[in-house]
Amino acid sequence: MNKIKIAVFGCGAIAQRRHIPEYAANPNVELVAFADPLKERVEEVAKIYGGKAYTSYEELLKNEKLDAVSVCTPNYLHAPMTIAAANAGLHVLVEKPMATTAEEGEQMIEAARKNGVYLMVGHNQRLMPPHVKAKEILDSGKLGKVLTFRTSFGHGGPESWSLDGRDSWFFRKEEAIMGAMGDLGVHKSDFIRYLLSDEIAEVAGFIGTIHKDGTDVDDNATCIVRMKSGAVGTLMASWTHYRSGDNSTVLWCENGVMKIGAVDGDEVIVELTNGTVETYKVGAMATNEQQVHSGVIDAFVQSILTNTPPSISGEEGLRSLNVILGAFESQATGSIVKL
Repeated sequence: MNKIKIAVFGCGAIAQRRHIPEYAANPNVELVAFADPLKERVEEVAKIYGGKAYTSYEELLKNEKLDAVSVCTPNYLHAPMTIAAANAGLHVLVEKPMATTAEEGEQMIEAARKNGVYLMVGHNQRLMPPHVKAKEILDSGKLGKVLTFRTSFGHGGPESWSLDGRDSWFFRKEEAIMGAMGDLGVHKSDFIRYLLSDEIAEVAGFIGTIHKDGTDVDDNATCIVRMKSGAVGTLMASWTHYRSGDNSTVLWCENGVMKIGAVDGDEVIVELTNGTVETYKVGAMATNEQQVHSGVIDAFVQSILTNTPPSISGEEGLRSLNVILGAFESQATGSIVKL
């Protein structure tokens, strides 16, 4: 069977730690080419994995025969690169946030639709073992209705994660557009929508730069959200969780409480009102220090191989992005935003 020919746009941390090694490990994939404006960086990657190095993604698209691309670039480039690739007839896996505005997101979805290609967004939170298990438990109905919740994602900031440290594009507003909210908050809006099989109806956001000097992107956000079902919760994103990161979710339900990654990162704890306590150790969450397999790359490849639209679609990515954009609007206007 023919291997799927893949190119990767952007050779920074997320590409080098997740996308490229996971493609390389997938027997159905051939890594054909890489694009990055930093010549040394892209040549180094091409040397390790094989394939051609380009400093221009337009050149790459012109010269290579491909099936799909991964877009692993600063946020402001997600839309133009995705649209260019879709218009070249290629499937696209784009990192989150899929876009920086709702209009961009809609244009990306439209480009994929009119060219008959798949658009998938890299919301890997859905695929992490504790999250998969939590959804299975919640869907079983044993906890009853979700009433209130909190979900949080924080670490010490991109300076410890990005290949460029404190000089990373993450801190440059014209390239990132948004900070912790685009990096972490959108993961949580996506995850809570997925976990509860529900949409966020209203959001109030407190978003600002509390501690990262010299940048005008947000380093912290705390949001209050109301789901369509009536459940109310908080959603938090932080780049100032120094020393000890957080990727936990707690749901208080009619019949008890479910704690996901709240005690140890690899477990789901269910405490029922009848007194029983169940602990499921199901495998770790990915963290910046601990790169476990994300599952996103394999899911994308599987979609292409089996001609099955990806479950983490452009439409899903846009719904999750709209929550974040609503939170920014709330911060700017001081009012609760209806989505």
